[in-house]
Amino acid sequence: MPFPPSPWHLTGDMVVSLWRVPKDDLPPWPLPHGVRPWVVRRRATLLTFWVDYRPGGVLAYREFLIALAVRHGRRLAGSTVAAWVDDERSLAGGRALWGIPKEQGMIALSADGRGGRGELTAAGIPPVRVTYRDVLRLPFRLPARAHLVQQLPDGEQCRVPMRISGRPALGRSRVTTGAGAPLSVLARHRPLVSLAVRDFRSTVGS
Repeated sequence: MPFPPSPWHLTGDMVVSLWRVPKDDLPPWPLPHGVRPWVVRRRATLLTFWVDYRPGGVLAYREFLIALAVRHGRRLAGSTVAAWVDDERSLAGGRALWGIPKEQGMIALSADGRGGRGELTAAGIPPVRVTYRDVLRLPFRLPARAHLVQQLPDGEQCRVPMRISGRPALGRSRVTTGAGAPLSVLARHRPLVSLAVRDFRSTVGS
């Protein structure tokens, strides 16, 4: 499936949640060689992303992605451990360009001005649902930079730079899914903080 070359310039809305979960409660997600979870007081840090990529970027699609905060040498980074998208070009490009383990899924997202809902249905897992509600909208655009460490299909390690800016709002979210499912760790815990980033502009890759 043809896909755009790196970098990808994307735009849309997203809800990001930060989780602190016991290390022993993590699913057995594989990580690139030499990468280990960042653990403080026996807890690991996860980030979940529900994203509506809209026309105006190189691709328009929807995505649910989970990244684990990791140590890579002496540096702190992220590593995508699970992701689902509803677009074949995004799936093929994410895997081939950066080693992001994207899978095919159906993702429904809806918004009502102060919050919204999302649902992922995909083969092999029970439905995953999220609800989100704004608490405080911030009157500025927030810029951020980060990078992912991934493993390409040929085994080579890949560093993926990411840049984003958007209009942030602090909020509350909750995720539900089936008991015993691979992602039930999200239902057993509550996010430490959630953030909506609206009208964002981002660049993935270099």
